[in-house]
Amino acid sequence: MTELSLNILDIAENSVRAGASNILISLREDKTASTLLISVSDDGCGMDGETLKRVVDPFYTTRTTRKVGLGIPFFKMEAEQTGGYMNITSRVGEGTTTEALFHSDHTDFIPLGDVASTLVTLIGGSPERDFRLLHELKSDGAEKCIDFSTKEIRSVLGDVSLAEPEVLTWIREYLEEQYAELYGE
Repeated sequence: MTELSLNILDIAENSVRAGASNILISLREDKTASTLLISVSDDGCGMDGETLKRVVDPFYTTRTTRKVGLGIPFFKMEAEQTGGYMNITSRVGEGTTTEALFHSDHTDFIPLGDVASTLVTLIGGSPERDFRLLHELKSDGAEKCIDFSTKEIRSVLGDVSLAEPEVLTWIREYLEEQYAELYGE
């Protein structure tokens, strides 16, 4: 993939397919240590031990529409190419957490990309799910954070669907503003 936000999209879509109601996307970016820790956690159906072992195999997938599943193997490869790692923990009936560490100063590090668009795509495709984005940035001794939750938006909007175009436009603009502030742009 050309940017890590597409990996986040793929993994979060796995969470949706696993029946998750709550999906947490956590990014911990440390500019001083040149690391990016990406974690996607859900409360979906989880995986048994055998499935957990096989999920990093590109020729294993639970999908019926195709015979390969490249998202997790690519994510793992991209992390390892930077000297990082990927771990998946899961419990049947409780959910799954996929975590990967990237060394952002490595020549093979691919950009994080457009996280705001990734989140808007997820919300638009599954407006009934609760998504939370927590992006922490540590740089030059300062710490900044974006903490966005669809639960909070839903509590304000009431019965209005998060998939409404006006709502998605507002979410995108809000997140773009938050990212401009996070990165000092």
